[in-house]
Amino acid sequence: MLSKETLSLAAIVLTFVAFIPYIHSIVNKQTQPHVFSWLIWSITTFIVFFAQLDDGAGVGAWPTGVSACVTSFVAYMAYQKKADTRISKIDTLFFVAAIASLILWYVTSDPLSAVIVLTLIDTLGFAPTFRKVYDKPYQEERSFYALIAIRNILAISALEHFSTTTVLFPAVIAFSCGALLVLIAYRRHMLPP
Repeated sequence: MLSKETLSLAAIVLTFVAFIPYIHSIVNKQTQPHVFSWLIWSITTFIVFFAQLDDGAGVGAWPTGVSACVTSFVAYMAYQKKADTRISKIDTLFFVAAIASLILWYVTSDPLSAVIVLTLIDTLGFAPTFRKVYDKPYQEERSFYALIAIRNILAISALEHFSTTTVLFPAVIAFSCGALLVLIAYRRHMLPP
């Protein structure tokens, strides 16, 4: 049986394996990520990381922390490359909700409340991608979502303390990636190239 540290390290490696091609596509200006979306995702992921640590996740939280750093780097690169900087009302709402989750955690002294809000925000953030995949199933890389799903499953396995606070976010992200993969496969079957 693999140790928690080994599982955590494997999840971290998968984070880089998933993101390196994406970052490379930003450098080559093939991808223009939405700056504000990536900023929101980096904030939510950092808050979840600290909530997991607070609830005793131990080495199982490391992949979330690394993911938060990589996500922040993507946001920075998007800003540097002058990618999509439009800020919609929904973007602003998600940003305010992410910041409000910190306040909620502080007021309630319960990291679970923050994790629930942040998991909801990240899940809602998948909606545009699901819509895009339904219409244009060949414009998303299946390998990225598969690696992120596997990474989150490994991160859950590496947790030193299992609770809703430590498991909810990676479980929902893994499920969302899996659901997206099913939709991509279905739509590609329905709409051959």
